[in-house]
This record gives sequence, structure tokens and C-alpha cells, in this order.
Amino acid sequence: MNRFTPDRIDRRILNQLQKNNRISNLKLAEQVGLSPPACLRRVNRLRSEGVITSDVSIIDPRVAGHQINIIVEVEMERDHLELASQFRKVILGSPEVTQCYAVTGEVDFILVVSVPDMQAYEAFTQKVLYKQSNLRKFRSLISLDRVKFETAIKL
Repeated sequence: MNRFTPDRIDRRILNQLQKNNRISNLKLAEQVGLSPPACLRRVNRLRSEGVITSDVSIIDPRVAGHQINIIVEVEMERDHLELASQFRKVILGSPEVTQCYAVTGEVDFILVVSVPDMQAYEAFTQKVLYKQSNLRKFRSLISLDRVKFETAIKL
């Protein structure tokens, strides 16, 4: 994405779409103070510019049977580009991992893992983590309660 700078109207559109991306163009235009054709052009531009990256429905993980969220701190043995790339590829192919961040500090990656139960997490660790030859160690932090979960970015 290039260095797109949203103006006041773009911000209003984006804030509304982050709350509800199923809003009709007519209603959105009314809320942001544009004509429907002008609003639709702006939304299409925001999509084509890569500002809006996807339109999704967020479901409650428990409905899918995922009762446990685990934050996993991963420390690699060595900083090696090819080994890190292999790890990233494995993580991208692991459906249990809902988020992965390469970070600075004492650990190299932070994973958010969503699983139905501890047996499923144990299977994930055996199938994914323990098979990584460059993995030095990992630490599992089991979430007791999701206090806050937001997907919207303040504009």
C-alpha cells in the first residue's frame, strides 16, 4: 500500500465500516454526508488503494468449539533468515494460529492459538512447535478471560 492519507470524509467512512461493513451505501452516504454515488466511489477507492483489506464476519470462537485462547511466546535458537522463513510458513499453514507477530525483545514471535481444549493444544505443540529444529523454547499463557477484543483502528 502506498502512503495513503485519508481525509475527514474517508475517516468517517472507515469508522462507520469498521463498526458495520454490511451497512447499505445509501445509509453510509447519509451518515457521512455524501451523495450515494460519491460515497460508493470513495469506498471503492479505499478498497482499490488497499486501505480496506477485507470484509469479514467475526464469530464467537466458542460457537466454533474453540473454548481456549493461548498466547504463545516463541524464542528461536538462532537469527537466521531461512529458518525464520520456514517457521513463518509453518505458522501460516496452522489453522490453530489465529494471529502471529514477529516481535522485538526476549522472544521472537508471539502467537495467538485458538483451540477447543488442552488436548488440541497439546496436539498442536507436538505437530507444529516441537518439530521446529530452530525453536529454542516456547511459553504458553492460557487466557482466563478475554477482557477486550477490538478489530477497529482509531482514525
